[in-house]
Parts: sequence; structure tokens; C-alpha cells
Amino acid sequence: MTEPDFLLTTPREQPLAEAVQALPHVPGVYLFKDCAGTILYAGKARDLKKRVSSYFRSPPSENIKTRVLLSKTASLEFAVTATEKEALLLEAGYIKKYRPRYNVVLRDDKNYPALRLDLRDPFPRLEIVRRIQKDGALYFGPYPSAHAVRETVRFLHQLFPLRLCKSKRLSRRERACLNHSMGRCPAPCVGNIDPEEYGRMVREVVLFLQGKTDALQRQLQRSMEEASQSLEFERAAVYRDRLHAVRTTLEKQVIVSDRFLDQDVVGIHRDPDGIEMAVLFVRQGVAAGQRHFDLKDAHGETEELLASFIQQFYGEDRFIPDEILVPGPFEGIEVLEEWLRDLKGKRVHIRPARRGRGKQLLDLAEKNARERLQSRRKSEKRDRSLLEGLQRILRLPKPPLRIGCVDISNLQGRHAVGALAVFSDGRPHKESYRRYRIASKEEPDDPAMMAEVIERLVTRERELADTLDLLMLDGGKGQLNRIVRVLSETGMADRLPVISIAKERGPDRGEKGRGLYEKIYVPGRRNPLFLARFPDILHLLQRLRDEAHRFAVTHYQALHRRELLLSALDAVPGIGVKRRRILLDHFGGMDSLREASLEELEQVPGIPPAVAKAIFDFLSAQSPEASSRWDSPDGALDAAPPESPPTE
Repeated sequence: MTEPDFLLTTPREQPLAEAVQALPHVPGVYLFKDCAGTILYAGKARDLKKRVSSYFRSPPSENIKTRVLLSKTASLEFAVTATEKEALLLEAGYIKKYRPRYNVVLRDDKNYPALRLDLRDPFPRLEIVRRIQKDGALYFGPYPSAHAVRETVRFLHQLFPLRLCKSKRLSRRERACLNHSMGRCPAPCVGNIDPEEYGRMVREVVLFLQGKTDALQRQLQRSMEEASQSLEFERAAVYRDRLHAVRTTLEKQVIVSDRFLDQDVVGIHRDPDGIEMAVLFVRQGVAAGQRHFDLKDAHGETEELLASFIQQFYGEDRFIPDEILVPGPFEGIEVLEEWLRDLKGKRVHIRPARRGRGKQLLDLAEKNARERLQSRRKSEKRDRSLLEGLQRILRLPKPPLRIGCVDISNLQGRHAVGALAVFSDGRPHKESYRRYRIASKEEPDDPAMMAEVIERLVTRERELADTLDLLMLDGGKGQLNRIVRVLSETGMADRLPVISIAKERGPDRGEKGRGLYEKIYVPGRRNPLFLARFPDILHLLQRLRDEAHRFAVTHYQALHRRELLLSALDAVPGIGVKRRRILLDHFGGMDSLREASLEELEQVPGIPPAVAKAIFDFLSAQSPEASSRWDSPDGALDAAPPESPPTE
């Protein structure tokens, strides 16, 4: 929904309580703004005047966050909508765009992984996807973690070996891939499996993922008996092993509901230390995982927070369960149910849980929220103590609440990249992470590369650099001295303290342990610091250093893999940069290109028939071992291993 022209903007000199009297008794959205015009809070209402007036009733609100919000509010704006549902959509748009401080703003807004199985394909395969689309395919999940979905796929492929090739279209081959030789793929590409047998295996996968395990066990039992009666004992043994694996898996599952629905259970805990929300995922009656959300400065009563949370947590491309359990009724449940029904395409219930199994699940969610909030606050207090200790050790003017670490990754000067990782209050703040392509890469010179990264940080992203209380380098004294000169030249030497950390052998004093081999270099200090007496502080710096290293190496590997993928076509006569790009854009990657038939290659715009034939012959001539290397997740690196690992 587009932003409307607001009907009213209160003058800053006009008291807000007086401006409320001009509000109409209609649905709409209201905004509280500060003196700079920044939106502090966006809310919706069935009755604008009644809702906004509640903020100014006497006696004053006992909610501390409400009093703080009103003390910072300088102006009020509102917009009228035709219905409460339109107000819901408009409020969601403002929260998503402006992320007001006192609204429920979810930082974890990613889509959870799910499994996709397209039954329209004669030989469908399991895909891990992040978006659930209305494309006619079957979707299962979502799963609360990527690790959980990978484990599920690994287990299913052991029981029901569907094809593993990544191409969307199954192309005929003359020879099966290495996965078939390892017993991991039935190789339908060479006709090694009957479509009817493959379809039976797909139906078994669907039954397992839908939670219809009783029907699956009966079907496996029947198939095992039929194979045994036909004297196909090897085939009967396969069904026996599958049946045993399914039963073993079911014994490990925790059944928490006898209704066998997809449910989300939303629990909330609030105290003077903050607000925590916990969501338990129940899929077909089985506990599937949970997620926690720290609402921090979120404003409002519990009912208002629940409504705002549901509004943000569910949306397009997000899995919507059949039922959402909440602590109690709140205003606007009917509107949220209507909105969710439009997204899901079927009825969705938001049900207050007051008794029975639903109440037990809700109590469990609230307990998880309480325990997570208490654990989070203890951890924050401990991290704050560590940062204060680091301040004393380094003699900093204030605790380094935001620390940035810079690392370099390259292979003898090639694919040189720099990375900045930032910890805020002892925790990763990934919104502040940065990656840099190194321009000066004629020779592997780590101090020069790091100097280039720091110079670009403090000149082109000065606003980010100003938020840092301490800059740490992954390197030794040479890198530190070079960066000190860069900071002096850019006028940041007095503003941004800098240190470096290096893995080197410490003084031979008889001590043992990993921590004794970490040296901390400080400008103006001749000898390095050893933090053996402060292992927790050292561990914090090591975690930040390791995170920066991981971030840098990941970027390097992506660049290296991309070059290998692109260079795979260089050996084909008639292929240059332009045609290579056309092919990769058309097929989406080397996997689909390798599976393409000659007819499909000839239909690519800009590729002559002779060149298409040369590409087809070249890719067909690759050995099965080479194909398997390219098909593996890390195959690009395996196909041409570097002579030495990337340098730090």
C-alpha cells in the first residue's frame, strides 16, 4: 500500500493532548515523531481518537516506555483508512520501512529453509528452498535451522535415494555419475530405474514428510512381503531396512499434540530487564524447534505486542501454520486471521490457550522466553564486565562497546580481499560487516593491503568508523605500525584506538596453553601484551579475530570459485567473455549448462550451431569423476586445488 497524504500534522508548539481532540472516530494509522521528524512509533487503531487518547489519560500510564515515548514526542501525524485491515497493512509498511525504535522490529526476518518436491516432474528431487511459492509443488517445513533441514535431507537420501543432480530438467546421459557408483543415486538419467518404482519411492518420501508414518509403515510392510513372496529377497531387505529406520526415527520424536496440526505457540515474558518472545514450532503434532526474539525497546501492553509480533513474523513467502496459540485474546484478532487467510489461502486460527495441551505448550513457550531473557541479561552483564576490564588493560578513555577487526585473505596476492567484522557489546553486529576488494594486488603485501582497507573505511565510510571504540588488526607489529601511520594521515589517530593480535610463541616461562601464544601489540609499547591472566578477555578478542577471518576467507572462496566456474568454458573453441556470460545467464550456472542437451544449446540466442556442438562435445567428454567434483558443493575448489591455503 502506498503512503497516503496525512490529514493532520500537529504544530510542534501545540500540546499533543490538545491535538488529539481533532482526531476522528475512524480506522487509521498514527505516528509519533520527535523534534527531528524521526518516527518513534507507528500504530494502527480501529478508532483513532479513542486509541490515541488512551496515551494521555489521567493518571499517567504506569508503563515506563510509554512515558519515555511521550516525553520524546514532538508531533503527531495520522492517516485515515477505509477499514481496519487497510490500517494493518499500512502500519506494517511503515514499520518495515522506517523501523521505529519503540515498535516491535524483528531483526531475524529471514525466511526459514523448507523442502520442495515437484510431483509434476517424472523424476522429482528434494530441494532446499527459502521461499514457499504457489507453483504447484509440495513444500514441507519450514525447519527452524539449516542444520535440521540438511540432516533431514541426508536421512531421507539414505532411506529413499532420489536423484541428486542439481539440474531442474533431467537430461539423458551416456554414463552415470559417481553418486550412482557410490549407491547414492538411482541414476534415472541413464534409465537405471523404472519410473513406477521411482514414483513409489517418491510417495514414501511424501508420507514421511507429511507425518503420515502409520500409512508409510503399512506400505513398507506390504512392499516387503510382496517382494519376499516374489523371491526378490534383496529388494525385500531394502524395504526391511527402510521400515526399521523409520520406526527408529519415530521413537526419537517428541509428540506434543494429538491434534496433528501445524501450530506455532507464541509465549511472551516481560520484566523490568526487558521483553522476550519465544515461538515453539509444532509440525503435525511433533515439536520441530523454537526461536527467540529480544524486543528490547518495544512499547505497548502485552496484547499490543502480540498483535504487532504476529503482523511482522508472518508475511508473504513465510510459512503460515494452521493455528497460532497465544496467551490471551486481544483487539484485532479477527483482522489478523483474515489477513493470514488471504496469505495462506485457507483459514488460520489465532486461539488463546487456556486449558489442556494448548495451555501446557503455552506455559512451555513462556518458560523458554523467561529463561532466555535471564540468560541473555546475565551474558550481557558478563560481556560488559569484560569490556570494562579490556578498557583498564589498554588504558582506553571508555569501555570499547563496539570493536571492529580487519583481516586480509588472498592466495599469493590473487583474489585479495579485506573484511571488517564488528562486535557490539560483545556480540556480532552483522549490519556493520563490510567486505573490500583489494586494488593493489601486484604482490602479496599484507600491510599494504590492510592499509588500503583501513583508508577506505575511514574516508569513504567515516560514519561507520566513528561508531567504533576500538580497531583490532589480525596481524603483527608490521601491520600495526602501518595502520597507525594511515590513521595519523586521515586524522583518526586520536579518535580511534588500534591494536593488533598475532599468533606467535610467547616468552618461555614454563606456562602451557593456547592463550599464551597470542600477542597483543599496542602502539607506543615496545613489548606485546600477554593476556594469560585474563582468559575471558582474550577469548573475546579471539572470537572477534576468528569471525573476521571467517568473513574474509568466505569472500575469497566465493571469488575463487567464481573464477573457476567461468574459466571452465575457456577451453571450448569459439567461447569468449561475451558468449560465456550469455551461457551462464541463460542456464543460471555450470550445473544446468552441463545437463543441457544439444538442442537446448542451439536455442540459446547468440550461440551458433557449430559453437553449441563444440560446447556439447566438450562437456560430454568430461569424465564422471570430473562431473562429480563439479556437482559437489565445494567441487569448484576441488577441481583445481590451490597450491597453498589462503593467507590471513
